Amino acid sequence: MSDLSNRTLTIEKTFNAPVQLVWDAWTQSEHILKWWAPNGMDLKVIEHDFKVGGKWKYTMQMPDGTEFISEGAYTEIVELEKIVTSADFKPMTENVELQAYFEAVGEKTKFTFNVVHATPEYCKQQEEMGFYNGWGSAFERLVKHLEVLVK
Repeated sequence: MSDLSNRTLTIEKTFNAPVQLVWDAWTQSEHILKWWAPNGMDLKVIEHDFKVGGKWKYTMQMPDGTEFISEGAYTEIVELEKIVTSADFKPMTENVELQAYFEAVGEKTKFTFNVVHATPEYCKQQEEMGFYNGWGSAFERLVKHLEVLVK
């Protein structure tokens, strides 16, 4: 097993919302629908069983009509602190681990998002395929969604 640091892509953000709201946005289907997909794409929640061992599955319609499937199973949940899940984003990314960390900082939330890949080569390939643009776009949608909730 190679060193985690060369197999992990990380995005850190501070959300202008309390940790409970950010947590809810990650863990409740009605919120996930509003931000999980990149800009301009609609998401359908097929399955969302938020518990350790529970599975999740979302689909997005691509502009060319094909379906993009995101799915995984939760492996670790620490209320208001951490979510770890396996993840496949077919057809582009398979067999990765998502780690979402939440830290209350007053009325804001420090958020760290890691995606751990099987090999350094696969990690680099995913980065070059647009990892930061794709997730960055989804997290911008999350920022906007949280702004509406905070008001």
